[in-house]
Amino acid sequence: MSESIADIRLLAEPAGGVPDVVETRQQFDTFIHHYEASDGPVAADAERASGYRYGHRDFLVQLKREGAPIALLDIEALKDERVDWNAFNRLVTGEPWIIHDSLQDLPGFTDIGLKVDSLFDTEMAARLLGATRFGLSSVTEKYLGVTLAKEHSGSDWSYRPLNRDMRNYAALDVEVLIELRSILITELKKAGKWDWALEEFEHLLEKGTAVADPHPQPWRRVSHITEVNADPRALAVVKELWETREKLAEELDIAPTLLLEDASIIEAAKRKPRNARQFRAIRRLNERVRVQTSDDERNKMYERYASVQRNVKPKAWKEAIDRALAMPMAQVASEVELVGGEKRQQGSSPRSMKQWKEHHPERYARLTKARELIGQVSQDTHTPVEVLMKPQYIRNLCWQADADYSVSGIEEFLAEQGARNWQVSLLAPSLSKVII
Repeated sequence: MSESIADIRLLAEPAGGVPDVVETRQQFDTFIHHYEASDGPVAADAERASGYRYGHRDFLVQLKREGAPIALLDIEALKDERVDWNAFNRLVTGEPWIIHDSLQDLPGFTDIGLKVDSLFDTEMAARLLGATRFGLSSVTEKYLGVTLAKEHSGSDWSYRPLNRDMRNYAALDVEVLIELRSILITELKKAGKWDWALEEFEHLLEKGTAVADPHPQPWRRVSHITEVNADPRALAVVKELWETREKLAEELDIAPTLLLEDASIIEAAKRKPRNARQFRAIRRLNERVRVQTSDDERNKMYERYASVQRNVKPKAWKEAIDRALAMPMAQVASEVELVGGEKRQQGSSPRSMKQWKEHHPERYARLTKARELIGQVSQDTHTPVEVLMKPQYIRNLCWQADADYSVSGIEEFLAEQGARNWQVSLLAPSLSKVII
């Protein structure tokens, strides 16, 4: 299909024009009326403001269906209007939702109250077909000969009103998804991968709509925390600063890193300022965060939050550091001890290939053979290695000292890890032959 597309054309705006935003109950009722008169799959996307506002909630949801115009739904405004999302859910029950990179959008849809019964993920479909570039515009170029005008990916989607360019950008995200799905279905069936795709879509839908388990120690996600992992007191500083930042960010509805950058937390943890003079010497802790980019419009977006940033005084960071430094050592050990998901689970494998090679050569040899096999299957089926099987699953399999490496034993192990049926049936028989 893609080889026949010689000329790539720019899709500058939707065929039906740039839609307005649905933000009132009356506009929502009109939107529902359009969907009552339409049918078929639903193309969907969402826009957030994660770099500007607290959390990852949706501020705009884009929908398209044959027989209905593109709808740009203002989630915050419609929440204030107390609209009934079930009125929409009833109209699309059982229909496939077409989403590109669905794990980004499904959690937000679930939070809003949108119910996705069936999924077609255009990114996963492209990956199964061997795509090495699988952003939406790359996929539409390959299969439709169309590139999308995309200029606002890092915009502040919480800010109102949305100008025409931003509404156009948002609408283009769903403009060609229905057509794209039709072509991808044909290509998947031609490649003998349609059943694979159905399993992957079901897996993504289940994962994307499940309630995520909270991270046992979310403060450990601070960038470059490994630089202070050997220093419990420094970790206590990281934890206190992160928790303080998180509390203030939620109260002020601002992205945490616009109050205090991760680099500032790590610097404070390393230097451990014990008095006012030492604290003032760490400039990052005493100045408002300023984000500078090469995009003047983006810089203006960040500056909108200057007044919010000024609500937080350096005193908040100093008090957090003081608490960490005054903490008894026994409490420090308890506060920063690895717990839950931070410990490597029983039977899981290390990521360091050096550890494999130097300390467990027989396991390393087993892993090498498994990787070579999967690489060959990848070439034979024109499917990326990481799509054939999650690398962690293969590492875990080869790490087991006394595992059952029969076909049935490998099938059971991979299924327990989370591999899909098509992956297990495709790889288990050959894996059993090469890693015994």
